[in-house]
Amino acid sequence: MVDALFGESRLAAVYDALDPDRGDLEHYVAIVKEFGATKVLDVGCGTGELACLLAKGGVDVVGVDPAEASLEVARGKEFADRVRWIHGDATTLPPLRVDLALMTGNVAQVFLTDEEWSATLRGVHAALEPQGRFVFETRDPARRQWEEWTRERTHQVRQVTGGETVEAWSDLLSVELPFVSFQGTYVFSSDGAVLTSQSTLRFRERDEVEESLVAAGFVVDDVREAPDRPGKEWVFVARAT
Repeated sequence: MVDALFGESRLAAVYDALDPDRGDLEHYVAIVKEFGATKVLDVGCGTGELACLLAKGGVDVVGVDPAEASLEVARGKEFADRVRWIHGDATTLPPLRVDLALMTGNVAQVFLTDEEWSATLRGVHAALEPQGRFVFETRDPARRQWEEWTRERTHQVRQVTGGETVEAWSDLLSVELPFVSFQGTYVFSSDGAVLTSQSTLRFRERDEVEESLVAAGFVVDDVREAPDRPGKEWVFVARAT
């Protein structure tokens, strides 16, 4: 199931405006350069910010996402015509051979069951060249970041296209580790419409992630801190064997 924030057209259209600070993407651009990758798969590409940024730099990019509404937003961006967009997920990819696969944001945590996560890892592995790399981030459960997902901490009002404003905030719904559920609420000024989007993320421990990667045919070369969230997230660098 796709969260409404990504699958509902009206919410997907304002997603970028509600999350304008994407400094994390520059770190992934740097990782692409670090490994000299020329063909990149962006898994869970969403509205296409990273894919288009890489395409601007001359990288051959494939962006895959299960939310058609988000892909529609992505296709309208500058340099989007240089990206191959696929509606689907890592388990439904056509034959590919890329140097590097990326998953940014919360993508790695939306796979709630072991079966979903394992199938995703196998799909990514199949898309990589031998010795190709898979880089993704996931939150450290010990940091209990969900405690910040309250209306008091997340409330904002942003101006979006056409001069309309959107009031938005998050509410924590439940913590039943390893699962954390929360809800986003969005109020549109033009007509007073109130839309909501419920999400559940799975917080895996570091050794659990490493074991799943090895089982899927990867070697874990490095586990880094996320430069934009030091101490809060791990960035896994794995290599397909």
